Amino acid sequence: MTATSPLTSLLVRDMRIALRVGGGALIGVLFFVVVATMTPFAVGPDLALLKRIGPAILWLAALLASLLALDRLFTSDHDDGSLDLILTGRAPLELVIVAKALAHWITTAVPVIIAAPLIGLLLDIEPPAQAGLVLTLVAGTPALTFIGTIGAAVAVALRRGGLLLAVIVLPSTIPVLIFGVAAANAAVAGPVPFGTPFTALCALSLASLVIGPFAAAAALRLDMD
Repeated sequence: MTATSPLTSLLVRDMRIALRVGGGALIGVLFFVVVATMTPFAVGPDLALLKRIGPAILWLAALLASLLALDRLFTSDHDDGSLDLILTGRAPLELVIVAKALAHWITTAVPVIIAAPLIGLLLDIEPPAQAGLVLTLVAGTPALTFIGTIGAAVAVALRRGGLLLAVIVLPSTIPVLIFGVAAANAAVAGPVPFGTPFTALCALSLASLVIGPFAAAAALRLDMD
């Protein structure tokens, strides 16, 4: 039996768990919508201001929504003992982490990406600029997920892991947030060329895709020793 079949089964399993009531996927997108829609009430009806800070609002909301479900990435498997089976299974642990991270991204980031244009209308962002904004989320949210897997792996065997997870992950996501907001601002208003921060954002996602699974796998092996 190849490793592809168990990895596919794991991906489908994690997606089903996330899509159940209380699984975290619905909570993430609802949190994103609530944060993004409450901000206009806080800053007032200044449409020019909302348009200027709109990309930062959407990116911050997307970051926090991604963080909400990260604590369940390995904790549920650790609690029911399936993490031990994963560690001793035939499939490489790094590929298992990629599959679990992909399930997290599909169930958490994709709904946020779909909802972003609707929230953009509330922030007075024109449809042409929204396309660039959505593109930055597509390119940057994988970095948030794979960076988050490292923090989730470190915190899985510790008490109060959710608090520790935020402490570990949030500082590490600052470069993603900086280039994501810069690229989104370039798409919405300029004057910085869109390609420069967007290329850096793609590079961060690719780097996290390479480094994240190996770092998370090393942390899980240390936790289980």
